[in-house]
Amino acid sequence: MLTKIFGSAVLGVEATTITVEVNVALGVGYHLVGLPDNAIKESNYRIAAALQNNGYKIPGKRITINMAPADMRKEGSAYDLTLAIGILAASGQIKSDGIEEYIIMGELSLDGSLQSVKGALPIALQAKDEGFKGLILPEQNADEAAIVDGMEVYGVENIKQVIDHFEGKKLLEATEVDSKREFYRKLDFPEYDFSDVKGQESIKRCMEIAAAGGHNIILIGPPGSGKTMLAKRLPSILPPMTIHEALETTKIHSVTGRTENSGLMTDRPFRSPHHTISDVALVGGGTYPQPGEISLSHNGVLFLDELPEFKRSVLEVMRQPLEDREVTISRARFTVTYPSSFMLVASMNPSPGGYFNDPDAPVTSSPAEMQRYLGKISGPLLDRIDIHIEVTPVPFEKLSDDREGESSVEIRKRVTAARKRQAARFENSGNTHYNAQMNTRQIREYCALNDASGALLKNAMERLNLSARAYDRILKVARTIADLDNAPEISGNHISEAIQYRSLDREGWLG
Repeated sequence: MLTKIFGSAVLGVEATTITVEVNVALGVGYHLVGLPDNAIKESNYRIAAALQNNGYKIPGKRITINMAPADMRKEGSAYDLTLAIGILAASGQIKSDGIEEYIIMGELSLDGSLQSVKGALPIALQAKDEGFKGLILPEQNADEAAIVDGMEVYGVENIKQVIDHFEGKKLLEATEVDSKREFYRKLDFPEYDFSDVKGQESIKRCMEIAAAGGHNIILIGPPGSGKTMLAKRLPSILPPMTIHEALETTKIHSVTGRTENSGLMTDRPFRSPHHTISDVALVGGGTYPQPGEISLSHNGVLFLDELPEFKRSVLEVMRQPLEDREVTISRARFTVTYPSSFMLVASMNPSPGGYFNDPDAPVTSSPAEMQRYLGKISGPLLDRIDIHIEVTPVPFEKLSDDREGESSVEIRKRVTAARKRQAARFENSGNTHYNAQMNTRQIREYCALNDASGALLKNAMERLNLSARAYDRILKVARTIADLDNAPEISGNHISEAIQYRSLDREGWLG
C-alpha cells in the first residue's frame, strides 16, 4: 500500500515542502532514499522503539520510503514523526483519511514523546502559502508556529496523540496565539536603562544619534570607562520592531533553535560574541549552513568588545555584509542568503596599555606599538563605521551623584520620532528605511549642503585627509542630527558635530 505524507525542510530561512512516499509491499527490508543524512537513516531505530512502546510496530515487510524532491539533501531528526505516521498509514495500522492535509514534523524519543524541532516559524509560513489545513509538531514549538494567522497548529507531546487524532479517538486542539497581543506586548522598563549611566552626557548624545540613524559606532576608551555598559543599553533606545521585523528576526532564530517558548520575538536582539570567534561562526556557514552571529543580530545590535583582539580575517569578512546587509553562502549544490541588517557597536582601548586618551594616566606605549595595535583594524572596515567617539573615565563627583539620568524610554521617543521622519523620506525608496542605509544617489539628494556647510566640510576633508567613504559617512550622520532637530536642511552646526565623530581619522591616532 502506498501513502503520501508531508514534511518540511528548511534551507536558509525559507522552508520547502517535502513529500514522503511510503510503500509497504511483500518482502523484507527497509529502504530509505532521497538524500537523507545519517540522522534520518538512524530514524528507523527510534521509530521502532517508539511504536513498540505505544502498542504498534514496524511491519515485517518490504518498506520503501522516498523523500522528494530526491535531489535535495535532507538533514536532522525532525522527520521521525513524519516517517512513523507514514509507515503506520501505509501498513494499515491507522486510518490515512485526511493525512495529506497536514505538515507533520517532530523528533521521537524511544518512549514516543516528542522533542522540539528547528525552523517551526518558516515551516508554518510555507505550509500556509501552499494551502495546507494544519501543522502538527512538538508542543514546544506550537506557540512559535501559531503566530502565523490562518494556519491551524497542533502541538503534541507524544506520537499516541497524533495516532488518536487520525483514528478519530481524540481530536487535537489547535493552539491559539493572539499574534497582535504578542507583538504589542512591549517592555517599557528595559533591563539595561540609560538612567543607570552616570555622567557621559556627550557619549549618550552620540549613542542617541547612532540609534536614530542606524549608524555603526566604535567606542574608544581606557578600561573601566563604561564602554560595555553603554553598548548594552543601546537596544533600549532603538525604535520598537515592526511586525515585519519581528517575524523576520524570529525566523532567523527559529532555524537555529534559539527561539523562546513565548513565540514571536518583540525585543531587538543583542549579540556579543567572544573575540576568539571564527569567521564561519560570525558570518554563518558550515557543512549544513547555519546563520552566524551577524544574522542573529539582524534588526538589532552586534557588539564586538575589544575590536583589535579579533582576528583580522574575522573582521574582514564583515565588510561586505556591512554594505549589502545580507550574507550569501554558496555551496556546490545550493546557495543560501541570510539577512544581516544590524547595527555594529565596537569598543577598543586607545592603545595596548589602554590609557592613551586618559588625561590622568601616563602613556606607556611607544608610537610603533600604537601603530601596530591600531593597524589590526583595516582602514576599509573603519570607513564602514559611521561614528568614532572617545570615552573617558567618569570623575568621582559624577559617579557619586544621586540624581538619576534621563531614561531610555525618553531617549527612545526622540529616536522614534527621527526614524519616522526618515521612513517618510524613504517611503518610495525600496530597501532604504533609515539614514545609514542611504546609497550615493540618495546622499546627494537628501544631504545637500549650502555654501557655508560645504566649505566647512571641504576644509575638514583636506585637513584630516578623509576618504570618499568617510565623506559620505559624515553627511549621513549630519542628516541624522538634523532629523533629531526636526530640521529640513543640514546646517553648519550639524556638519561640525558630525565631523567630531570621526576620532580615528584625526592625526595622532592613525598617523
